Amino acid sequence: MRGHNLQVIDYMRCYMNITSRRPMVYCGGKSLGKVDAVIPRIGASNTFYGTAVVRQFELMDSYCLNSSAAITKSRDKLRSLQILSRTGIKMPVTGYASHTKDIEGVIKTVGSIPLVMKLLHGTQGDGIVLAETRKAAESVMSAFRQLDADILVQEFVKESSGMDIRAFVVGGKVVAA
Repeated sequence: MRGHNLQVIDYMRCYMNITSRRPMVYCGGKSLGKVDAVIPRIGASNTFYGTAVVRQFELMDSYCLNSSAAITKSRDKLRSLQILSRTGIKMPVTGYASHTKDIEGVIKTVGSIPLVMKLLHGTQGDGIVLAETRKAAESVMSAFRQLDADILVQEFVKESSGMDIRAFVVGGKVVAA
């Protein structure tokens, strides 16, 4: 890269000095100093700490390809669905409940059986159940409620069974999926 020195930094090994005078990120006992640009790659299991490090670079006026706010938004399934619903993009009808006791009501908002039921905070396929009958859906909802878990209930789209689409958007355009 012309005029730039490239460093790969493990953000989990970083620590921060949060001050109004001169905020700084340290790694391996050394200050990283002025960083021109950051290309964050934050693992889902470390979103909170990873975005804190990115925010620190933002405070240091480093250009961050993906802002801490963008990373946080992308990790929020519910918010993503709400944003997508406004764009006209086709997506499964989705119901949302937090510790609901009105299982029947949530199932009715989605419509037909079978249903896909997801833990709101699950990742990489964890916490996803296909409920093929109303009784199964009620049982799954009841079990999730016992866990005090937030749940998404979606219509089952047979044609996409087991498929997941991830799209990369740059400048408001999908550039890869």
